[in-house]
Amino acid sequence: MTYRALLVLLALVLVSASGASAGKSTAKGGKACSATAKALFSSCRGEGLDALGKATAICLNGDPAAQRDCLAQAKADRTDQASGCKDQFDARRALCDSLGEDRYAPSFDAANFVSDFANPGVSNPYQPLAIDDSWDFASATETDHIEVLSDTKLIAGVTCLVVRDRVREGGNLKEDTRDWFALAKNGDVWYCGEEAKDYETFAGDAPQDPELVSIDGSFKAGREGDKPGVIVAAAPVVGQVFRQEFSVGNAEDIVEILKTDYVFGQDSTLDELVPQALADHLCGANCVVTRESSPLEPDTFERKYYAPGIGVFLEIAPDTGEVNRLVDCNFDSRCGTLPQP
Repeated sequence: MTYRALLVLLALVLVSASGASAGKSTAKGGKACSATAKALFSSCRGEGLDALGKATAICLNGDPAAQRDCLAQAKADRTDQASGCKDQFDARRALCDSLGEDRYAPSFDAANFVSDFANPGVSNPYQPLAIDDSWDFASATETDHIEVLSDTKLIAGVTCLVVRDRVREGGNLKEDTRDWFALAKNGDVWYCGEEAKDYETFAGDAPQDPELVSIDGSFKAGREGDKPGVIVAAAPVVGQVFRQEFSVGNAEDIVEILKTDYVFGQDSTLDELVPQALADHLCGANCVVTRESSPLEPDTFERKYYAPGIGVFLEIAPDTGEVNRLVDCNFDSRCGTLPQP
């Protein structure tokens, strides 16, 4: 049994115990959302103790002269991690107020999804998924190339299209992700999982090939309790809050619809860090703005801006000031005249 599988099992046991102590089963309408938050709080604290034990072992086998400082740092890291667990718990509890207490059980029936992406018969105005479509983004430090492949992947009986996303920093590969998207017959785009790979390039290597350093965030609907979610709704409504993915303790992104008729100059908060020329170029009257966050990182969030027929054209992280903007695409007449940074 994998470590993640063990954590999922522990969560189920704790949820069951919570329901029993309350005198009713979560399966019969108990507070599954709050019970899940409590279970994951216990799991997080357990991970912290595990990390402290490993760090202590490393210190004991390190430089004797630095052992005291090493152990003190291990304890300080444990304290910080415990505080982070509490912050995650609070964020999950707050989310229950928006989503309700029902267990998360999305309907994911293959009969409701497109299986032929060459002739889908439906499209999402805010997430085009035509084969060979591509987008290029640029921030102050990174470039990002996204391409819709012709590859498909069968997940929980649903045919998903593969979208490859490669991030480079200084020309070196930093992230290489294969996202798996399903297109519902009502136009909603579902997120079924991702194979995420993070790379780092180290000075002194010859040749300087990127080294795989992490696969954190990878998940797949139907595996170890993972579930899909709607990543882009075809007909978003202001105030909607929904899960984009559900892989407990690993990938728990949430989206809230902030605006469905965004144009620059009408809301100073939503205009923050937005390049006006880019917004004016793509937003007539029906651009969508979302707030995306995760209880795994409760102190951060980003706003995403969507234009009909284009999809995401801007990502902003208000806490850091980072701006990731569309600089090229290959499937719309507006792509060739995009304002550049």
